[in-house]
Amino acid sequence: MPMISSLSSRERRRTRIFLLAAAMAAMPVLGGAHADDAVRQVLPGGQPAVAPQQLTREKSPDQSEIERFCSNIADAARDRRYALQAEELKQLQAGIDERMKALDAKKAEYETWLKRREVFLARAEDGVVKIYAGMKPDAAAERLAIVNADLAAAILMKLDSRKAGVILNEMDQKAAATLTGIMASAARRVDPS
Repeated sequence: MPMISSLSSRERRRTRIFLLAAAMAAMPVLGGAHADDAVRQVLPGGQPAVAPQQLTREKSPDQSEIERFCSNIADAARDRRYALQAEELKQLQAGIDERMKALDAKKAEYETWLKRREVFLARAEDGVVKIYAGMKPDAAAERLAIVNADLAAAILMKLDSRKAGVILNEMDQKAAATLTGIMASAARRVDPS
């Protein structure tokens, strides 16, 4: 020990680590123990160590057992597969029903739009159109600016295009733009949605 105390702290630490490693390496050799043997410690008053049991291998199942197992679960597996397919079909049917509702709603919307267009064109009867056709463009523009915009647009659509153009030219810009927008949307042949 006096020799260890004369060493620096670093050297002492190295020496201790080396001695500890050497002692651990010599333990199996000194004790005569084999690496395979397990060390068991029994506390006083405790139960003695029990010898480990030998593992026994079960006999592998033969082909007939496997076939019996498969035949026993075949019906359950088929039923489960059918249940999964039925659930998937229900989900697909729900999606189709949802799309059909959307299609019916779009059809109803289109029919409503078509009826509005027909009503719009029917508002301007031939007699009223003839009256405005015979008026001077500035007077017709003044009167149509006061009338309901849908009716005024319907009348202008039934007039000769030259006469309607001159009347629109005589109108206020905002009124002419409104009527032109209504006429363009009514004349459109494509579904507005």
